[in-house]
Amino acid sequence: MKGYELLKELCAIRSASGDEGNISRFILDYILHHRNSWKYQPEIFHGEDFQDCIVLVFGQPKTAVYAHLDSIGFTVRYEDQLVKIGAPHTKSGIKLVGSDRHGEVTCTVKVDDERNITYAAERSIERGTNLTFAPDWRETADAVQCCYMDNRLGVWNAIQLCETLEHGAIVFSCWEEHGGGSVPYLAKFLYERYRIKQALISDITWVTEGVHAGEGVAISIRDSGLPRRSFVDRILRLAAASGISHQLEIEGSGGSDGTELQKQPYPIDWCFIGAPEKNVHTPDEQVHKKDIESMVTMYRYLMERL
Repeated sequence: MKGYELLKELCAIRSASGDEGNISRFILDYILHHRNSWKYQPEIFHGEDFQDCIVLVFGQPKTAVYAHLDSIGFTVRYEDQLVKIGAPHTKSGIKLVGSDRHGEVTCTVKVDDERNITYAAERSIERGTNLTFAPDWRETADAVQCCYMDNRLGVWNAIQLCETLEHGAIVFSCWEEHGGGSVPYLAKFLYERYRIKQALISDITWVTEGVHAGEGVAISIRDSGLPRRSFVDRILRLAAASGISHQLEIEGSGGSDGTELQKQPYPIDWCFIGAPEKNVHTPDEQVHKKDIESMVTMYRYLMERL
């Protein structure tokens, strides 16, 4: 397994839902500069018809891997008020960063007894400015920790897959943390042009009482969405045969690009497969390196066989 310098860089990019331009440009530039070192060359789709999303198509694809580019965050409202983007954890003292017409800004979150959210800063921040968690990368022998492992780790996993992928599509989507919106036209494009009917969701899930750090990538049987069981069972049979460490997840809440895929008028099967993290939606999201390694290995294994 390579080092995590790229993941560290991805976690520091400010790209809250609806404002994914920064990370989209970074990913496209990375693709253009590194694709010649990949084993197989993809078609690259981006631009106005795809907004800030990017689609890579390798060979004769049967399966698409979806990884959302966006993160949770906040938008400055009036005076010193903050409005959530997605569902970030909020408590007083959390450090936020951003920029407006007057330059870079740093501030801290303030939450009062009535759960009103405001910011404290040395100067006023222009209304409409998006703010995200200040990155603080920490790495030990066993784990990596920073804001936005969800879903920069899912994006990183998809990039690792590009290095050896012969047949398949890689989809970098937008807006997932704030209700979605890009998956419908991305799924339509891939179904109508390539008849892609299968999807794996490269996203990050939770450490819970049933899913533990260091015990392998989580394969979700269900969350708030309910994927077709015959497809999930096929994934589970392949995973069992692989010998790669993994865990089964069953939840009644939470969602992903897969939940949105299920609502589309196309016969697309999907399964969420992702490493579990501690401290969800905080500046301190932590993922065990064993789970990252099994995630990358599992995706490579499955994409060769689906």
